[in-house]
Order: sequence, then C-alpha cells, then structure tokens
Amino acid sequence: MAMMVRARGRYDRGVQDKRRTTAVSIDADRAAGRVTLTWADDHVTTYDAVTLRWLCPCAYCRGEAGMPGWLDTNPTLTAEQTRLVDLSIVGNYALQPLWGDGHHTGYHTYMLLRDRCPCDECSRDRAQRHETHASSPASPATRAGDRHWHGGDR
Repeated sequence: MAMMVRARGRYDRGVQDKRRTTAVSIDADRAAGRVTLTWADDHVTTYDAVTLRWLCPCAYCRGEAGMPGWLDTNPTLTAEQTRLVDLSIVGNYALQPLWGDGHHTGYHTYMLLRDRCPCDECSRDRAQRHETHASSPASPATRAGDRHWHGGDR
C-alpha cells in the first residue's frame, strides 16, 4: 500500500539553493520498498529501502564521539531491517523512516536525501565534486581533510 504525503516547506542552509532541498511531493510505496521525492526544482529522487537504510544518519548507525556506528561494521542487513513500515515528516526538513526491526531514530534530512540522490546525473555530479575536492588542498581555515557526507571528518 502506498501513502502519499505532500510537504510544502522551506529549508535553507544559506549555501544551498532551497529549491534543491524543498520536497514538494513524497511518495512512500511500502509494498515496493521505495521512497520517491519530487523537489521544488522538479528533480525526482527515488530510493529503494536498502539504500535508504544504509543512509541512516543516527548515532547508533553512524557512531558518535569518535566511535564507529553499527553500519560502519558493514553488516548484512536482514529483510526486516530493510522493510519500510512507515515514514513520518519531521518539520520541514527531514523524513523519519520506521523499519521492520523497529529502528526509527534516523532523521534523513532533505539536504542529505538530495545530496546522496542515486540518479545518474547526481552520481556524476558527486564524482566530479569529489575529484575536484581531492585535487585541492584542505581549507586552511578548517584544516579539514576529506569530509564525510554527514559532516564528520574521515
């Protein structure tokens, strides 16, 4: 059974074009294990449940205080761990999936979901950005090395 949720909010991080990170339509097809977002700039992003679960940014999955998270151990995910049970909107900035194993603590921000969009065009753009970033020295202001997608250094 699919559920359709319409979100009409604004999310602006200053450096981001808010049209890129404003979801205007969210379709969670639980039976197919798929979440599709349409953005204000008309781009469409589709995640399968497995990919969405691997993106979980919560402290348990990604770690905290310098400690690795559960997903960093490269586990084999079970069918229950990747079965999308429900999807909630968190304010005007994130989605919160509920998984078949009961996990529900990951807030997948619209910025994260757009940044990690698995479509060919976005994958090419990410690869190009990574190539450009890898060939330039780290910012002297931050002394940061390669930045991980959730903001931490790797």
